[in-house]
Amino acid sequence: MASTAPATNSKDGLANLSLNVTAALDIEGTIPLESVQLDGLVVLKIIKHCREAFPATVSGQLLGLDISGVLEVTNCFPFPSSKSDDENELDVAKYQVEMMRCLREINVDHNPVGWYQSTYLGSFLTPNLIKTQYFYQQTFNNKSVVIIHDVSRSTHGNISLRAFRFTPSFMEVQKEGKFTNESLQKNKLTFSNMFEELPITIKNSHLVTALLHSLNEYEPLPTKALDKDKVEVPLTPNFDMLELSLDPYIEKNLELLLDSVEEFGQEQSNLAFWQRSYAREQTKIQQYMQKRKQENQSRQAAGLEPLPEEDINKLFKLPPEPSKLDSLLITSQINNYCKQLNQYAGPTLGKLFVVGELQK
Repeated sequence: MASTAPATNSKDGLANLSLNVTAALDIEGTIPLESVQLDGLVVLKIIKHCREAFPATVSGQLLGLDISGVLEVTNCFPFPSSKSDDENELDVAKYQVEMMRCLREINVDHNPVGWYQSTYLGSFLTPNLIKTQYFYQQTFNNKSVVIIHDVSRSTHGNISLRAFRFTPSFMEVQKEGKFTNESLQKNKLTFSNMFEELPITIKNSHLVTALLHSLNEYEPLPTKALDKDKVEVPLTPNFDMLELSLDPYIEKNLELLLDSVEEFGQEQSNLAFWQRSYAREQTKIQQYMQKRKQENQSRQAAGLEPLPEEDINKLFKLPPEPSKLDSLLITSQINNYCKQLNQYAGPTLGKLFVVGELQK
């Protein structure tokens, strides 16, 4: 009896330990995503790929693992330049499968957890992004994100990396494929809750951290043999972020904002045209039904049988309601441009006031 009790307790303890480990690591992936963690090497790969192809738009695959609500991205690789034809899309798919097979053979992380894409001045809300991100989230159970890297914005001192995924409301509407007023009201979907932005943290290995600390201890070295006065260190500071002029960036943002507003006006004109057409057809249907009713009353008064019922949908064709997806994308893009202008206008004015006081 004494010998069996410890064995039973040990089994219970191992079972409880296994359950605790499973819950801590979230092996089944039941905990929703709360943040994204990028390895430093992944960040450098994304920046290098996007800058080399700038101003063209490029994309790539993210590889990693979802652990306890944190999407850890440990590796990535770029996609080949793609076009809109189906044959090239098939080649890209084969390339992805072959790359992940090669990574698996050399024992490197090969689990797809999303993708990344470059953008110019934050204009990334396109139908192609909607299609690709919906495929990823539908395939991997909403555990996939898209990383957006804005090369033009990163040149002003701060790296621009943002992680997005679709909200359950948008996924439900996209699954139905009907972006009508009824569907949007049913799922309470607006331009502000289409996407969910997740916080991003960048993680470096201990060896990389030690290397960065050791670089600060290097003594300055002469840049040229003929010029002994100028020196540089491995981490030479960059003073470009102190530049006062951000006018080209703000000017381009305003131009894109005006273009988006014009596109939104066109969408509203198309919607107004549909409303007029729909109201006109409804008026015709009501007039026809009223006339039909009066004829039946006259026939009944004359002792005749009423006219047979007819299918109104065959006689009158109501114009289909246009999709609201484009309007949602344009409105969300306008909101993004406005946020960018607010973020850059404030620091620019602050720099100008500081320089003005220094000159006094």
